[in-house]
Amino acid sequence: MERVDVTILGRDYSLACSTEEKPALMAAVRHVDQLMLRIQGSGKVSSNERIAVMAALQIASELLAMKASPDGPLGGLAVGDFKRRIEDMNSLLDDAMSGQEKLL
Repeated sequence: MERVDVTILGRDYSLACSTEEKPALMAAVRHVDQLMLRIQGSGKVSSNERIAVMAALQIASELLAMKASPDGPLGGLAVGDFKRRIEDMNSLLDDAMSGQEKLL
C-alpha cells in the first residue's frame, strides 16, 4: 500500500491505496474537491459538514443516473433502475416463498 497525501476543501488527508488504484483515487479526490469548492462558492451552504453532505448526495445521484452500455446485456439501464428491478424481484420471490410455506 502506498500513502497518498491529498487536500480536499483546504484540509489535508492521508490515504492509503495500491499503486494501481492511485490514478482512480486521485481522479475521485479532484472530483470531490471541485464539487465541494463549487458548493462552498455558491454561498448557500456554509459548514464543511453540510458541504460534504450536499456533495455526497450529488455524487450518489450521478451514480444512480449512470447508464449501462447500450451494447451490453443491461442495454442502457440506469444503475438506480437496475437496483429497483432487483428489489422488485426479491419482493416477488419473498411473496412466492411465503405462499409456498402456507401450502406446506
